[in-house]
Amino acid sequence: MVQVKQSTRLIAYVDGFNLYFGMKQSKYERYMWLNVHALIASLLKADQVLVCVRYFTSRVIGDAGKMARQTSYLEALETVPDVHINYGKYQRQDRRCSVCKATDYVANEKMTDVNIATELMADAFQDQFDVAMLVSADSDLTSPVRRVRGLFPDKRVIIAFPPARTSRELVGAASASFTIGRQKLATSQLPDLVMRADGHRLSRPATWH
Repeated sequence: MVQVKQSTRLIAYVDGFNLYFGMKQSKYERYMWLNVHALIASLLKADQVLVCVRYFTSRVIGDAGKMARQTSYLEALETVPDVHINYGKYQRQDRRCSVCKATDYVANEKMTDVNIATELMADAFQDQFDVAMLVSADSDLTSPVRRVRGLFPDKRVIIAFPPARTSRELVGAASASFTIGRQKLATSQLPDLVMRADGHRLSRPATWH
């Protein structure tokens, strides 16, 4: 009797801001209109099947241009099947200049690492994947990666580092790691015009050309 080899199930966990800032540092703005599902699919091995992509981000605040670009991108990403967007939040923190007494604020992104860790652990316990691919270089995720591997020795956790990002701690905790290259980003773009279900057209932002 011929035994059919079972496909290896893979779920990807994408740290949106870690990926964004790695691309920005690498001057890859022209690739920001990124189809994350196509990107992950291009990274799979022959025996792997992509279950879904979990994309983690927070809505930016304060800068109208950034807010508009992000909204267009996230709405475009929502049209891609099997991409699930998980939102954290930006927390405003006021600060005051000790010299001139003027006040302004900084916005700190919160909850992404906690949300990634939660979904990673939940999917592992529910046996949703054989391989988890984490797109991030956030060393705060070292503990959940190590924990998943310890509790589920048959499961693998692969780190796909964004451009210009790395973490020695994650390398040590993961089953394997690599860096996403420019060509993979370049060939994993959304169409310049994306149509929402209601007929509204979403365009690639002008600064992302």
